[in-house]
Amino acid sequence: MGYLSNLLKAAVGRVPNVSASTPENLVTVDGERTLDLMRAMSAALTESGANVTTATALKNTTVFRCVSLISYTIGMLPLHLFEVGDDRRKAEHHPLYRLLMTQPNDWQSAFDFKALMQMRALVEGDAFALIVRSMGRPIRLVPLAGGMVSIKQNDDWSVEYRYQPPKGAVRVFGAHEILHLRGLSHDGLRGMSLVRQAAEAIGLALQTERAAARLFRNGMLVGGALKHKGKLSPEAYERLKASMADRESAENAHKWLILEEDMEASPFSQTGKDNQHLETRQHQIEEIGRVFGVPRPLLMVDDTSWGSGIDVLGQFFVRYGLAPWFTAWEQAIHRSVLSGGEKDQLYAKFNEGALLRGSMSDQAEFFAKALGSGGHQPWMDVNEVRALQELGKAKPGQLPPAPGQQENGNEPSQAA
Repeated sequence: MGYLSNLLKAAVGRVPNVSASTPENLVTVDGERTLDLMRAMSAALTESGANVTTATALKNTTVFRCVSLISYTIGMLPLHLFEVGDDRRKAEHHPLYRLLMTQPNDWQSAFDFKALMQMRALVEGDAFALIVRSMGRPIRLVPLAGGMVSIKQNDDWSVEYRYQPPKGAVRVFGAHEILHLRGLSHDGLRGMSLVRQAAEAIGLALQTERAAARLFRNGMLVGGALKHKGKLSPEAYERLKASMADRESAENAHKWLILEEDMEASPFSQTGKDNQHLETRQHQIEEIGRVFGVPRPLLMVDDTSWGSGIDVLGQFFVRYGLAPWFTAWEQAIHRSVLSGGEKDQLYAKFNEGALLRGSMSDQAEFFAKALGSGGHQPWMDVNEVRALQELGKAKPGQLPPAPGQQENGNEPSQAA
């Protein structure tokens, strides 16, 4: 039973309604849940022999770097609620604005909430949050553990979410009550876990790390074999065993052996580099980064891209690695959190501009042209530029008119 219990626990996080915090769920499941568990256990075991789950995958430094980089970036970027219109006014009067910008619930900041949801969407494929409303308006966003939520599509195409709390009966919610952030999906209901999709690459990386760790923990780091023409006497054999035992562990690596009775040392052609599988480990970093969409330099891998090209590479990561998640967040909020006529009046939008800005000299050149320098047609005023730099509005007379613009009252305006 202990072996089966360990296997079932390895599947936790891969099957809805099964949680490590509620071990009774592991044994009180119906036939369908048991089948799901058995499938999850099979999926967790890779060809390399490693059991890849969310917990084990995050112990790999490459996976952790990919997940933390994307999750932290999503968490730190402002997520604003805007009113539909040309002036892009922030809907600060709406309660959802505060939930997205500062505090979605009583125990998390906006950073905590977004980073947690994003991490779950990456490693589990889905992230869920209960939308608590008062008089029809959202007042709290409560994250729900993915292992406790199952999704069902009814005959009328409506979708319901079944949440099994740690204690108590199952609660059923409609699609308008759950903020569901999902990744790429096979069926449009559940997202695909990137950990599961990259399980073989992660499993091989975990096994090479374990092999290297075992080598330094237990190995003698020898580079050859001991040869003897005849048969060692029992006394010589015992002394040799003791000498070799003294050389176990990494602290005793490369110490000399005392050979017995005309023994000879024959070195292996295998090198320490081969033993540590450095090439394999390097390749697995690229394989895992490819699945998560993170470029090599951002994984702290030595690369010739460092220097002037890193800004371009960072912009590439934002456009093709993060932008899909920006859209997923924005449209999930529009789909589930906004209600009725609000869908035509409001929209959520990440401010990714800070990530796309170039160097200070590039920004200075851009803003100068935007203000009309060098004969360019101006398309921004001074206060718009100051707002992008997190500066307040300029006081009347504080700054001279920008090139191509002139003062008109208290606000700069385009020159005739």
